[in-house]
Amino acid sequence: MRLPGSKSISNRALLLAALAEGSTTLVDLLDADDTDRMGDALAALGVEVERDRPAARAVVHGVGGRFPAPGGALFLGNAGTAFRPLTAALAVLGGDYTLTGVQRMHERPIGDLVDALRLLGCDIRYLAAEGYPPLAIGTAGGKAGRAVEIRGEVSSQFLSALLMALPLARGADALATTVKVVTPLISRPYVAITTNLMARFGVAVATPDASTFEVPAGARYLSPGALHVEGDASSASYFLAAGVLGGGPVRVVGIGRGSIQGDVAFAEVLARQGAEIRSGDDYIEARAGRPLVGGTIDCDTIPDAAMTLACTALFARAPTRLVRIGSWRVKETDRITAMATELAKIGARIEAGEDWLEVTPPERFMSGTIDTYDDHRMAMCLSLAAFGGVPVTINDPGCVRKTFPAYFDALAKLTGVTAT
Repeated sequence: MRLPGSKSISNRALLLAALAEGSTTLVDLLDADDTDRMGDALAALGVEVERDRPAARAVVHGVGGRFPAPGGALFLGNAGTAFRPLTAALAVLGGDYTLTGVQRMHERPIGDLVDALRLLGCDIRYLAAEGYPPLAIGTAGGKAGRAVEIRGEVSSQFLSALLMALPLARGADALATTVKVVTPLISRPYVAITTNLMARFGVAVATPDASTFEVPAGARYLSPGALHVEGDASSASYFLAAGVLGGGPVRVVGIGRGSIQGDVAFAEVLARQGAEIRSGDDYIEARAGRPLVGGTIDCDTIPDAAMTLACTALFARAPTRLVRIGSWRVKETDRITAMATELAKIGARIEAGEDWLEVTPPERFMSGTIDTYDDHRMAMCLSLAAFGGVPVTINDPGCVRKTFPAYFDALAKLTGVTAT
């Protein structure tokens, strides 16, 4: 199974390429709703992006640090990887912008990012509920050279967005800016993706300790010429799980041992659970091994792939408890509540708390109709319940267009079973 491009890398790379000096060719770029929202926003801001969708390629003509359009209204759907970084970049640059999304995006918190940006001098106003989109951005802009504090326990996207925006701050040519994370940072590997890509575009973020990030004076984005987008590690989890539940082997191509994505650790978790895993520079392969053992799994560094573990838990020989998954509650839906509800339909016994979920495997699988809550990962994860030997109906399967429009076609090709 050749994977589509990583959403996390694709949207970060689109924004960094747009802000860089020079043109950048992005290879194996994801073609899905979330990248469309970023692409549409960049076009509205005056960035020229040439997309070759059949070839999964784009050429982004960078604007050298300032968008041509000084204002405008941007609709960003439910794409957090577009909404948060664009909020930071536009606020630091200053202008006359409004940012809106779908209703669920207006229910997803953004206050920690806004508070940090205001410490830089940015003018950001809430247009509805305090702490939530939609937002209005004013002309003040942000100033470099300050020590900024930000909270990290709700979403790592806030820190990533802030770091990507700091080279745009006024005075950044002469003054460094320090960011201090003042609470535990969840999903740290996603911040590593950010700093890795920033380095590819010429900005090296220093990390003198685990909670401190320094953007140096004189930092500016320069095109690397071309950048290859890895396959999506979160999407890989569904097919690796299928390799284990269906016997396998299944090999996913497009990521491997050297991946910059934290979700490749999903394969290591599967191995500890009993699966047989092999990997190389550009692939990971999974097949059934020992019966899956269950137990407690700390999911802090793999929050998206952890949803797949909730479904492999259906096939374990003992209950599985997923812990440190509190970020699920502020994703595309409240994923702890949604997953608990839908897994129960299949026959699992479920217990849940504020930041954990425990799945006791069904004594027998029940055929179920799964609601997806307009959440792509609910649809993809819960399709794996069909390995229990009963029909599973997925409502609104089209929600997978957010990150993986061809998911059900790919699953059908892999299993030889046609989805209807």
